[in-house]
Amino acid sequence: MAKYNWQQKDWPHFKFSLTGVEGELLIFSEKVGRVSGILEALPEETKQDVIVDIILAEAIKTSEIEGEFPSRKDVLSSIRKNLGLHHSPEHIKDKSAAGLGELMIDVRMSFKEKLTEEKLFAWHRMLLQENKRIEVGQWRTHEEPMQVISGAMGKEKVHYEAPPSSEVPGEMRRFIKWFNETGPGGKEEIKNAPVRSGIAHLYFETIHPFEDGNGRIGRAIAEKALSQTIGRPVMLSLSRTIEAKKSDYYESLEKAQRSNEITPWIEYFIKTTLDAQIEAEAHIDFTLKTTRFFDRYKDHLNDRQLTVVRRMLEEGPKGFKGGMNARKYIGITKTSKATATRDMQQLLEIGAFILSGKAGGRSTSYQVNI
Repeated sequence: MAKYNWQQKDWPHFKFSLTGVEGELLIFSEKVGRVSGILEALPEETKQDVIVDIILAEAIKTSEIEGEFPSRKDVLSSIRKNLGLHHSPEHIKDKSAAGLGELMIDVRMSFKEKLTEEKLFAWHRMLLQENKRIEVGQWRTHEEPMQVISGAMGKEKVHYEAPPSSEVPGEMRRFIKWFNETGPGGKEEIKNAPVRSGIAHLYFETIHPFEDGNGRIGRAIAEKALSQTIGRPVMLSLSRTIEAKKSDYYESLEKAQRSNEITPWIEYFIKTTLDAQIEAEAHIDFTLKTTRFFDRYKDHLNDRQLTVVRRMLEEGPKGFKGGMNARKYIGITKTSKATATRDMQQLLEIGAFILSGKAGGRSTSYQVNI
């Protein structure tokens, strides 16, 4: 009995039903349009900041899924540099962060292009340029099995074993052909972006063609498939949503690699993509409200108040945890209790703050009124 999907007779002819997720696909399409509209309403500089934020989240989280933690500052510098936003380029110490930023921008900029072996090798070199332990920019060639393993030494659990290295070139030629033929205008075009993206990711991860970096390149392929099918660079971070429930991702992937009937995987992936779009929409909506807030209040706030408000807004759409109170205000601004109380009272009076805790005494706390 064949253990894995690639060992079965129907490989790689995936079968699935969309009956349980038609609603999610419809909502996803609506939200893609809405996000595009909100983004267009933002001032140019703010719009650029939102795009950078989403690309940065994707870069950081796609690495964290693999247990790697690149320098956030260096990844951000690399993204800005590759977008041409630096007037004087900063020195990027972490070379892997530099490559990660370069990869993210290339995936975004080249979304319309057909997928090629050369492009995948270029992405692999961007991602692992500093790695001396493995062959970079080529398919794996080692003879020992390519396995996905967890657990301590001597107690390892094999979750999955990929096709042998000798089969990779042929499998990848077939995958690249499938990817291009399912794209817009292709003879096997898949019009639902999350469906095509989900299959592309599973198909690539199953082949596992590189010695290292398969997860990150596979998520880049998922993003390319989304952007290409939608017709513009996608505004969401798939990796941020996956990383929040990482065990669900690995569990769904492991089950999907046992059969070419992949309805549960497609359902998981569509829901994850929709969650990512909802999160991105909340983030963009929040940015728009923040821009309007500063347009209304910035001339009425002193430097202390501005510092506190900016610090609170850094927490994003969920709000400042526990609200702002006198103790926290003093901690951020290094001012006296009387000044902190007076500042917050004024913010409440002009409508920049709203009460979030009980009024009176130590339990009084505030949120920014956006």
